Amino acid sequence: MSTLELREVVKHYSSDRETVRAVDGVSLTVASGEFVALYGPSGAGKTTLLLLAAALIAPDRGSVLFDEVDVGGFSEREGARYRLQDVGFVFQTFHLMASMSALDNSTIKLAGCGATVREARVQARVWLERVGLGERAEHKPGELSMGERQRVAIARALINEPRLLLADEPTGNLDSSRTQEILALLRDVCHERNIPGLLVTHDPAAMAFVDRAYVLRDGRLTDELDSGLAVAP
Repeated sequence: MSTLELREVVKHYSSDRETVRAVDGVSLTVASGEFVALYGPSGAGKTTLLLLAAALIAPDRGSVLFDEVDVGGFSEREGARYRLQDVGFVFQTFHLMASMSALDNSTIKLAGCGATVREARVQARVWLERVGLGERAEHKPGELSMGERQRVAIARALINEPRLLLADEPTGNLDSSRTQEILALLRDVCHERNIPGLLVTHDPAAMAFVDRAYVLRDGRLTDELDSGLAVAP
């Protein structure tokens, strides 16, 4: 069982003109098997919070704990190993290699974990099927729609069966039908594998697929929402 916990986390960015309070004293726990959503306007601090959870940036104050280990204090090497082995991160931008097929793009994480090429490609086909891209496995990103590229990125994030799922606007480039399929898939991964999942989204359709939802405004959690209610984007 794994738990993500943020304790009074602060991350500010300063310039000559102003200080941006991207994350301003946030405390949040996502338990094993929970799929939790963060809503809020652009600039509210949602993506910064995900980057903190992934140990891509360090907090100014407070603790970011995964399995009671403070990942906010990781070295660069420790953070890279954590993201490779434990975290499935679905980025808002796809970060796909243009020269590689959807199949080979999906294998990158497993290759980094020591899997053979054959093992990685077998597992990648399983996940491409799950996101509805089985017939597009040999196509390169330039031959795929924006929504298809996003689904390749989701397959890549999940291929190593991560212990923590982080998703930054994963349905932003999908139509409504595919959005529901992908949200259901991400929820099911958290429930079936009993891992914590944290979703950043503007999409009120996500409310039907999460266990809990919060509003993040000006770097602070302001409300816990009933996941049966709709939320204005």
